[in-house]
Amino acid sequence: MLDYPSLAALAAVVREGGFERAAAVLGVTPSAVSQRVRGLEERLGAVLVMRGQPPVPTEAGAKLCAHAERVRLLEGELAAQLPGIAGRGERSESRVTLRIAVNADSLGSWFLPAAARFAERTGALLDLVLDDEEHTAGRLRSGEVLAAVTTDPAPVQGCRTVALGALRYAATASPDFVRRHFPRGVDAEAITRAPMLRFDRRDGLQARWAGEILGAAALDAPVHWVPSTQGFVDGALAGLGWGMNPLPLVADHLGSGRLVELVPERRLGVALHWQAARIGARLLDLLSGEVMAAARANLREGQAGAG
Repeated sequence: MLDYPSLAALAAVVREGGFERAAAVLGVTPSAVSQRVRGLEERLGAVLVMRGQPPVPTEAGAKLCAHAERVRLLEGELAAQLPGIAGRGERSESRVTLRIAVNADSLGSWFLPAAARFAERTGALLDLVLDDEEHTAGRLRSGEVLAAVTTDPAPVQGCRTVALGALRYAATASPDFVRRHFPRGVDAEAITRAPMLRFDRRDGLQARWAGEILGAAALDAPVHWVPSTQGFVDGALAGLGWGMNPLPLVADHLGSGRLVELVPERRLGVALHWQAARIGARLLDLLSGEVMAAARANLREGQAGAG
């Protein structure tokens, strides 16, 4: 049988990003958390977490963390229905928290209304973990989250995958920026000289657009690093640079002329999927329903690509 207090300590270390933070959440000392994790490792004969900043679970640790988070959700749902089952002196989890991984552009454009409807219907809370859409599935594999918006269509073990549709992006800039940097038009040569906006070092949408739409072999252009979805829009409006913005966020600006597309109607689609644990939890099923409804209303059906 698994030692669930020790398993909860391991999951908290991974979820909270450290032994001290895990201790604060669990209401024990960091030494107690360390002893529980070490004891679990000794009983199982395997290293479960790599001690670093932040701690990273091993493959075995990730499987145990995923199991612990699912048990935590099911117990939380049960405690909400039967408050008396919580031990005396323990904090009753009357409001369950679901930890979900989502990419910044989905969070900033279409995901939050679904989250709000879910929270209003159920009273549950959400702990949203922000990561690149190509890496959110890794959070699911590590056991850090129960579901994720991801570009990865390969099902994570123990999860179901649903295609959500494609989030469309437009290459946008202010009219003044286009006049200053593209006086002879937007082409593969000019795009390498104009300052662009990038979210972080993993953001390759600008290079992908330049390659697919303009035929640019490489995009070695000046970069402004703007790690914010709304900041991307504001940066384009201010004339800081050009960037790939989610169409739902810039449609009004394009309609008013505050922003223009570098090449009209030539956009990219990023295919998104919803991966959620198969555990029969009512709350997770309700959240999945809201996410899929929001995707149907906001995302383009079909495959990702230019167009």
